[in-house]
Amino acid sequence: MPYQSPISPGRSWYEDTAGPRPEYPALDGDRTCDVVIVGGGFTGLSAATHLAKAGTNVVLIESYRFGDGASGRNGGQLGTGQRAWAEDLEAEYGLSRARALFDLAEEAKAHLLDFAAINQIDIDYMPGQLSVAHKPRYVDDYKAHAEIMAGRFSYPHISFMDAKETAERLGSSAYFGGTRDTGTGHIHPMKLVIGTARVAAQAGAHLFEGTPSTGIISIGGKVRVSTPRGTISAQKCLIAVNAYGGTLEPVSAAHIMPIGSFIGATVPLGSDSKVLPGGESVDDSRFVVRYFRKSRDGRLLFGGREVYGVNDPKDIHIHIRRQIAELYPALSDVEITHGWGGYVGITVPRKPFVREVMPNVISAGGYSGHGVMLSNFFGKLYAETVTGNRDRMKLIEELKIPPFPGGRRFRAPLLFLALNWFALRDRI
Repeated sequence: MPYQSPISPGRSWYEDTAGPRPEYPALDGDRTCDVVIVGGGFTGLSAATHLAKAGTNVVLIESYRFGDGASGRNGGQLGTGQRAWAEDLEAEYGLSRARALFDLAEEAKAHLLDFAAINQIDIDYMPGQLSVAHKPRYVDDYKAHAEIMAGRFSYPHISFMDAKETAERLGSSAYFGGTRDTGTGHIHPMKLVIGTARVAAQAGAHLFEGTPSTGIISIGGKVRVSTPRGTISAQKCLIAVNAYGGTLEPVSAAHIMPIGSFIGATVPLGSDSKVLPGGESVDDSRFVVRYFRKSRDGRLLFGGREVYGVNDPKDIHIHIRRQIAELYPALSDVEITHGWGGYVGITVPRKPFVREVMPNVISAGGYSGHGVMLSNFFGKLYAETVTGNRDRMKLIEELKIPPFPGGRRFRAPLLFLALNWFALRDRI
């Protein structure tokens, strides 16, 4: 039987096309190290890689298998900048800080592509991203955004598309305009997970799967992470579980909320398909965003079903096919070979959450759908903090991230109501 993630529904197309997926042992016995990392997704594996390469004794534990969470199952889009548009960050923080945040994200993009190239990880990179308006009143915002990015943020790769160009590039007339970004692209995320784990292990990081953390204590300048079959004692700890933290650490849980996001993969559409002839990825202007792209072999990978809570839809295929048909009526009966989901960590303002949640313990997550690019780089930034340079991580730590209202008992129902209201607005 093919392996099925215990924490994420469905088997992904990524799992079936990533090639060999090595297994790592479970921790058995106590360990002492410089840094312990809890969570084997992009953030944790990247941090382990950079720490090990710097000579740090690092132990990483993952409850299940690397890539079982969002890192191995996401939409694969890199995007540009932070989750919020640069001009929105400028309005909140001023131009200087907004530019610093944008430049940091651009460095994150370059770092990911360079890391994959240097370490010979074939991540199926394909260039281009279209961001499109599902309502006419949003079109002027996209036009202004392209001008602002070229002018105030020195990013000339975004161009405005009118309705005609948008329809031609999408192969669909369902949108009213948007932008085309030639300075970014999309990847096969599971291949990056597998490759990063390989590089981390080769650098000397001690990697363990099937090893959940049952508690984290910071006392007397030391951190102790307990597991079912051993305790890890360290100088520092990185919590990199994002949406999968549960009740492991209360500060992170108060600021990061899991939302389910679901994707379907069709059969290859064929070389004569009019769908996305340029091969770009797409995201739209809905609050409950739809995101889609074609794979290297011509399949449509379509995400657009979000669930705010812990219950999964019974049939991912039905929901995804319905949304595909809204944009591409000719595909209303297309065969969907894979349907899967995972949980994305969001924050109230949709900005990343990085905090020292107890002495010598930093938590990172809340990438809010922008994590492919940022999480890998945040692992590198964490390694920088351990080796003495916290300045760049501080730029993220100082973002204003309030906790979700309602406390542990009521925050999920309140979020469910609020975000379903936004979903209703998307349709009006």
